Amino acid sequence: MFGYAGAGIALAGAGAAVGYAARGGGDPGRPGVVPFRDVHQAGIITPAQDRLHFVSMDLTSTDRAEIQRLLQRWTAAADRMTRGLETSENGAVGLNKYAPPTDTGEALGLPAASLTLTVGFGPGFFQKLGIPAPPGLAPLPIFTGDKLEPARSGGDVCLQACADDPQVAVHAIRNLVRIGFGTASVRWSQLGFGRTSSTSTSQQTPRNLFGFKDGTNNLKAEEPDLLDQHVWVRDGSWLDGGTYLVARRIRMHIEIWDRTSLDEQEKIVGRTKGEGGPLSGGAEFEAANFATSTIPADAHIRLASSESLNGVKILRRGYNFVDGSDGSGHLDAGLFFLAFMNNPQTHFVPMQSALARNDTMMEYLEHNGSAVFAVPPGVRDGEYWGQAAF
Repeated sequence: MFGYAGAGIALAGAGAAVGYAARGGGDPGRPGVVPFRDVHQAGIITPAQDRLHFVSMDLTSTDRAEIQRLLQRWTAAADRMTRGLETSENGAVGLNKYAPPTDTGEALGLPAASLTLTVGFGPGFFQKLGIPAPPGLAPLPIFTGDKLEPARSGGDVCLQACADDPQVAVHAIRNLVRIGFGTASVRWSQLGFGRTSSTSTSQQTPRNLFGFKDGTNNLKAEEPDLLDQHVWVRDGSWLDGGTYLVARRIRMHIEIWDRTSLDEQEKIVGRTKGEGGPLSGGAEFEAANFATSTIPADAHIRLASSESLNGVKILRRGYNFVDGSDGSGHLDAGLFFLAFMNNPQTHFVPMQSALARNDTMMEYLEHNGSAVFAVPPGVRDGEYWGQAAF
């Protein structure tokens, strides 16, 4: 969870993934605009924005043509909103004043704020439409210590909005949910702030609510070979160029953590709290030396390292959350874990199994939400989200 250790960051050529690393590169006339149409969906290797609004929805219709129309409408609205526009022209105030506006209006006057919108399909999407589900959507096992709540888990469709302005992200999800009324309904949602990983070498490593740098050795946009190996599906199917998303709501028992000594905290993580370097020595990006005993056998970075998992890596894109208190004087706070990979069964399951069984940090965590989605490739001109699946 706190940075899957690898052999360091092997940078690709200076021009690699420049379309993702440069905010607004797709429309020089509109700063803060991330291109919506591309080979891959935005919001995966796009430099991680500061705010998140994520929603999981269930289909209330099994009519294939109706679902296709919804995806077409969602795609058109998403294309406009990521350019800083209303869901439809003059949708907030410029149409019939005696009819409900077609755009809710709270983003009027706000810039695009690097908004990205990403869609994914859960197992129920394929079941309800009679479409064969891709193999990576096999159910995740129940891991040791899981306390999953049905009201925070699963879903037929997910929509992920990331932006540098929380109101822009909320506006996007609110309007997509509104467009889906009658065809899809909200199952659960999650707001997030303060990204807990970096998806580009242009970004500094952020900190999680335990106060540690998070995602030091995360995969980066500038590593196309590793992304092809671990993130993008390459099987010749309609999902080719897409990926899978695993979402986990992880509550942190931060009050207990806050009463733990600094020495113990660092041993649990396997890194120093200040600089973020491995306990084996060196600065943050120094490769951890797992041959030494300075990194305990049950340290998080040892158990989650690619060296311990036959080379497995994932692309993390999680966010902090604080959802009020639990009624007992404790904050309902933690990490909304989002990770992309080309097969959850070969990448996420071995990693989480090792952590759930042996990671001392699990004493301070509670996994209470879980979902997995197939994320289609990007949309080209004239296409809509997930079109090839039909």
